[in-house]
Amino acid sequence: MTPILTALLCLGLSVGSRTQAQAGILPKPTIWAEPGSVIPMDTSVILWCKGSLKAQKYALYKDGYSEALKVQKALEPKDKAKFPITYMTSVCAGWYRCYYESPTGWSEFSDPLELVVTGMHSKPSLSVLPSPIVPSGGNVTLQCGSWRGFNKFILMREAEGQPSWTRYSQRAPSGEFQALFPVGPVIPSLMWTFRCYGSYSNPPQVWSLPSDPLELLVSGVLGKPSLLTQQGPVVTSGQNLTLQCLSDVSYDRFALSKEGTSDLLQLHGRQTEAGFSGADFSLSPVRSSHGGQYTCYGGHNLSSQWSAPSDPLDILVTGQLPYTPSLWVHPGPTVAPGENVTLLCQSLSNVDTFLLSKDGAADASLRLRSKYRAGKYEAEFSMSPVTPAHGGAYRCYGSIKTSPYLLSYPSVLVEILVSGSFGHHGPPPTMSSPTAAPAQGPSWYLYVLIGASVAFILMLCLLILLLVRQQRRGKYRKSRDADPEPKDRGLQDSSRPAAVAQEETLYAAVQDTWPEDGVKLDHWQNTQDEDPQGVTYAQVSHSVSSLKWVLATPLSYLLGRL
Repeated sequence: MTPILTALLCLGLSVGSRTQAQAGILPKPTIWAEPGSVIPMDTSVILWCKGSLKAQKYALYKDGYSEALKVQKALEPKDKAKFPITYMTSVCAGWYRCYYESPTGWSEFSDPLELVVTGMHSKPSLSVLPSPIVPSGGNVTLQCGSWRGFNKFILMREAEGQPSWTRYSQRAPSGEFQALFPVGPVIPSLMWTFRCYGSYSNPPQVWSLPSDPLELLVSGVLGKPSLLTQQGPVVTSGQNLTLQCLSDVSYDRFALSKEGTSDLLQLHGRQTEAGFSGADFSLSPVRSSHGGQYTCYGGHNLSSQWSAPSDPLDILVTGQLPYTPSLWVHPGPTVAPGENVTLLCQSLSNVDTFLLSKDGAADASLRLRSKYRAGKYEAEFSMSPVTPAHGGAYRCYGSIKTSPYLLSYPSVLVEILVSGSFGHHGPPPTMSSPTAAPAQGPSWYLYVLIGASVAFILMLCLLILLLVRQQRRGKYRKSRDADPEPKDRGLQDSSRPAAVAQEETLYAAVQDTWPEDGVKLDHWQNTQDEDPQGVTYAQVSHSVSSLKWVLATPLSYLLGRL
């Protein structure tokens, strides 16, 4: 089938003739396509030609053909005619003109219309440098690229009546074919959504599928939202992570942007019970690619105006570097307010930066460049002077400058206890640092318990000792009563040790205090050889009496007896 016959079948037209136009006498017609001049493959389009009310018929002409493809009668009120194309194909693409005939002759040609068919090749990619978030009045560069060897790329803005931009492709160092399109200045009063296409030189009106749409966000016009995460900025692979963008302004939609990428996640806004608007961006499960710096924006539907960016939020992924640093605390983990504490993070592996993170803290972690000393990489994190807010559990990590958001495995947990700050940070920590000092000192109630236990043991020892002494004294009296008539009373009294006499005097005084116990004691002395049961009773009664004697005796005397 020849190209002419294919074109005729495409349009359902027949070749017509044209006489010499009377240029300058009849007005030039206009031509346009409905719904547009860029048409997806296998869809329909209508070409319209508008001329004069005196027109009798209209003709359609395509570049590359010597005769008109179709001649149509004028539609009432005779100022225009339509040329429908039912199925758009590559043959139908090209440059079109129209003209009309009046009683005085044919008009001149209209200006040309380029009719393009899309979807004949795979779609290219469209990205933006440096970011899809553009300050009002700023400029950006859009990059269209493909691994197919397109000769040129076409950038189109999705707005009625907007022109397209065409750039010849260039080979990037990566081997990809691409073209760069400067765009700007960007103003918030217009919509800034783009697509790009790729095409070959022949035929130039046959384009690829369109790229995914890329919307530029004009920021800084409205109040900024807040970006936060309940899980904290330090996460592990496989963990669930949600970034929450909140604002006291009632936004209809929210966008999340990651530094260094053109990816832009957008979600519809929701209203919270507290009167805020917000959106939850799930990054689950966490992968190494999720590490980076994020900001979020709020906006309204059907508008390119967006808020100022939120404060940036760093997401750090641990376990991505194959080593574990150590963490030391000096002088010790238990300190008083106002003192100085230093946390030392060390590693044998090559580390560019050390990061110190506090459990439960939502703010950014501390970072320090490492120093190489004595075969180790290390960094010292100083806390001076210490306040109750410094209390808590700490870990440190290592990172390298080429991937600052990917961290090593965490060090051992170290807890810092600021004395007198239990009311601020809960019960005393139980972890210990790698230093010789324990991570927590004994509490005051532990000292009281230890003191009471020692006092009880001492009292028990005193009681046992005094009971033994009492039994020995009883045996001494029994032997003395067995000799009713000592030959030399004065000699006997003088031969007794002075200490024993002093004890008997003190015992007699205590016996006078408890006369009932004294009776029981005498009963035990008089009946111990006659009644075994009485002996048992007397021994118990004697023990009670001895205990009362111990309680009634001054502590200084008891300690002196030891």
